[in-house]
Amino acid sequence: MNETLKLKLANLPLEPGCYMMKDKHGEIIYVGKAKKLKNRVNSYFTGAHNYKTTKLVSQIVDFDIIVTSSEKEALLLEINLIKKHRPRFNIMFMDDKSYPYIKVTTEKYPTCQVVREFKKQKNARYFGPYPDATAAYQTQKLLNQLYPLRKCKTMPKKVCLYYHIGQCLGPCEFDLPEETYKQLRNDVIRFLSGDVKELLVQLKKEMAEAAENLEFEKAQEKHQLIQSIEHIVDRQSMEKDDRIDSDYFNYVVINGYISIFGLFVRGGKVLERDFVIEPLVDDAESTFISFLMQYYIKNPQPKQLCLPLECNAELIGEILECSVLQPVKGRMKHLVDLAKVNAENQLQRQFDQLEQRSSFHDTATEQLKTLLNLPDLDRIEVFDISHTSGAYTVAGMIVYESNRFKKSDYRKYRLSTGNSDVDSMKEVLYRRYFKVMKENLRKPDLIVMDGGITQVNACLEILEMLHLDIPVVGLVKDDSHNTANLLSQHGELIELDRRSDCFFLLTQIQDEVHRFAISYHKQLRDKAMTTSILDEIEGVGPKRKKELLKHFKSFKKLCEATVEQLSEVVPVSVAQEIVKTLHQ
Repeated sequence: MNETLKLKLANLPLEPGCYMMKDKHGEIIYVGKAKKLKNRVNSYFTGAHNYKTTKLVSQIVDFDIIVTSSEKEALLLEINLIKKHRPRFNIMFMDDKSYPYIKVTTEKYPTCQVVREFKKQKNARYFGPYPDATAAYQTQKLLNQLYPLRKCKTMPKKVCLYYHIGQCLGPCEFDLPEETYKQLRNDVIRFLSGDVKELLVQLKKEMAEAAENLEFEKAQEKHQLIQSIEHIVDRQSMEKDDRIDSDYFNYVVINGYISIFGLFVRGGKVLERDFVIEPLVDDAESTFISFLMQYYIKNPQPKQLCLPLECNAELIGEILECSVLQPVKGRMKHLVDLAKVNAENQLQRQFDQLEQRSSFHDTATEQLKTLLNLPDLDRIEVFDISHTSGAYTVAGMIVYESNRFKKSDYRKYRLSTGNSDVDSMKEVLYRRYFKVMKENLRKPDLIVMDGGITQVNACLEILEMLHLDIPVVGLVKDDSHNTANLLSQHGELIELDRRSDCFFLLTQIQDEVHRFAISYHKQLRDKAMTTSILDEIEGVGPKRKKELLKHFKSFKKLCEATVEQLSEVVPVSVAQEIVKTLHQ
């Protein structure tokens, strides 16, 4: 520990606040909060720690603190600092995958949509989250069969296919009473809230009447609707008195890893979600509270949040708008305990795999570090070029940091057309490392070029121009275009043991950068092809081209779309013309 660090540790205050740990590059690698800064920060440098914390401490050369007037302010500041700096040792719950919701708008002609992001809007209500996209889309499909809400994002001039199949009332062409749509919206909201008793009674009555009139096909349709409703609404249903929207969270820590699990009760249904299994750096309670704060930034708060007794519910309640409870008996206590059982089960199931994966990456990185005789090897940046006969030339950069692919740092580059591969690589390398210097970004410990000596020399030329000293190697492929050996920046071939962890890691890196670059190339190529063909179709202008590309994502999906699917975006006549042109 250096003298400056010792002096700063000795003069820490006992007030609450946040601390920011920095590495030798001046980059913030961890952000934490503390009730007493002096006690918390000093604890990192005394006593024994697990592997993850030991690794963090070994990289700390400096730290900054911000004193706050309360623990509440410290917690809010911590979340903002994590969001701003995204330190690599913090568990980043904000990057966790989003969950589907059903959004019902309160417009004059409301719509019902499946969305991934929850946004506070005055003209919309959200229901969920749903356990997966399939459950959300099944529910939306059933709602479309039951309630003829508007489907089009923008109002066309004439009725579309949905009107003709009875799934829309055609407000684009017909003047409908506002009360009609208000009632439809209320019916949808009741359904999504779990109130389907009257609906089922009505459908059973209609099924009986159809059977009595010998309309067996209609009776069968009603029967299928009844079964679908019962399957969706009654799946994992609870007692009728458990209708308050509630979230139940709990966690468990085993061998330095934390597992957090949540149970959601929505309209009497229980939805399970396993959220995170990560190595633990801070104390468990602080990590758990940080998770809750980050989670509710992106997701709606329930009426009540139920938590275990060992966490600071008072602090959480000061920040969140919902009621925060710590039940000691009854149904709610059972669900909090059930969340803990699930957290422990999921950690036990994945622990062996997690350990193996961590061991593999640690070993592989150490082998590569020894092979290249590098003092440090925490961050690797890898580049690849992709094009079709010089057209749509792009480059991809991936980052491997702290023994994992850091996708938030991946970068795409659209390059000048007609240049050679070497000139294209020089262009992307100059753009990347000029920005690193200009914005004082973290420099990599190693640059890997997906190519031979010409690509390595191109990189060295740019680094010399920018007065940067970063080790460079090239990935050499065999005749089958598979990873074979490394090429040093001096042109020496470094043979790899094909059975080593290092070899498998480099294979993964090469596959990942190739996948990333070629996917961007295909994206640009498909967009260009789609745009040029759509230009020839009557009725498709710039606005509709943009909507089609946004809706179908790729040229292939657009080609495979039916008239019915296309008519969700454009009028039926235009959809028919698109299908005709694309099939020709």
